[in-house]
Amino acid sequence: MSGSHPGVVAAVDVHYPVSGGARAEAVLAADDCFARVVAERVTTVREVLGYRPGEFYLRELPPLRTLLASMDLPRLVVVDGYADLDPDGTPGLGAYVHAEFGMPVIGVAKSPFRTATHAEPVLRGASARPLLVTAAGLARTDAADFVRHMAGRFRVPDALRRADALARTAGG
Repeated sequence: MSGSHPGVVAAVDVHYPVSGGARAEAVLAADDCFARVVAERVTTVREVLGYRPGEFYLRELPPLRTLLASMDLPRLVVVDGYADLDPDGTPGLGAYVHAEFGMPVIGVAKSPFRTATHAEPVLRGASARPLLVTAAGLARTDAADFVRHMAGRFRVPDALRRADALARTAGG
């Protein structure tokens, strides 16, 4: 594993092509707003588990683990999903990434999860539908402020939109 990269933050996503496996993508920026993207990374994992509600991390963590282990670690990661799944702190994808790699993780979910009643709603752009923000390794309110200030004029911050688009299109 490479060393820490103290000035860089990352937005990550995973996509599952119909051909099988998974592609994980990281958009790396030199600033907290993601206004200055400095690099993009893509990795492919050949085999992944099927989707299980409430156990999303079992499917997403292996591709993210491969991606993060292949690069200098950012000082913070924004994931598409939840950091924890309920007010009691049941770990979600972000909590597992935080536990394994040690950096703070912000979870940004686009859809509500029935037990995630603690998620901080964040309105962005002209959307009336909030993003649902959770965090591991930092306060949820600080995470919500972070997401509120990320670059982009739409509901989903540009960095997460870019990570999603690249994961879907990388390698075909």
